[in-house]
Order: sequence, then C-alpha cells, then structure tokens
Amino acid sequence: MKKIPLKVGLEEAVAQLPLEAIQRFTVVMKHEDMSVEYYAPKIKDLQTPHTQDELYFIASGKSMFMRENEKVMCQAGDVLFVPAGMEHRFENFSDDFATWVVFYGKE
Repeated sequence: MKKIPLKVGLEEAVAQLPLEAIQRFTVVMKHEDMSVEYYAPKIKDLQTPHTQDELYFIASGKSMFMRENEKVMCQAGDVLFVPAGMEHRFENFSDDFATWVVFYGKE
C-alpha cells in the first residue's frame, strides 16, 4: 500500500508539473475517493466537467472563473466550489495563476 504524504509543499508540486503542457497539473496526494492536484494552466483552460465534487484553493495569481452561467473574479486566497458534472473553467488568468484542487466523493 502506497503511503499518503503528510504534507506536500508548493515547491514540490511546482517541480512535478509537466513543463511544456498547456494543461499543467499533477496529483500530489490521493486516498480512497479524495485526491489533491496542483493546477497551473498556460494559455487556455481546457477542462471538462468532472465526475466528483471539487474545491479550488487559489494559490497564486488571479482569474475570471466561470461555473455554468456564473462568473466571478478570484485571486490567491479564495476558495471555489464546483459540483460534480458542472461545466467550469478559468478565463483570462494571470501568468502566475495556480490553484490547488481537491476532488472528493463518490464518482
């Protein structure tokens, strides 16, 4: 059984990101039906709806966030919620934009 890390730091998560990809994310922690990713898109956010509920903890930068027909500005320190199956994406994000993503619940 793979040991779940007690802590994952920002520098460690950034070091795990694929450098050339547009959809830059890495899974940093996983346990049963919960996973934590670090996500730092470049150019465009190409996400599609996910099968689990999500929490986004904005780590750096700022962005417009679209969830279904709602739009809201977000920045470092903000938390966003997206129910499973709902369309969402980040738009017009700053070059330093990055977020922690927590997926949880049954798929």
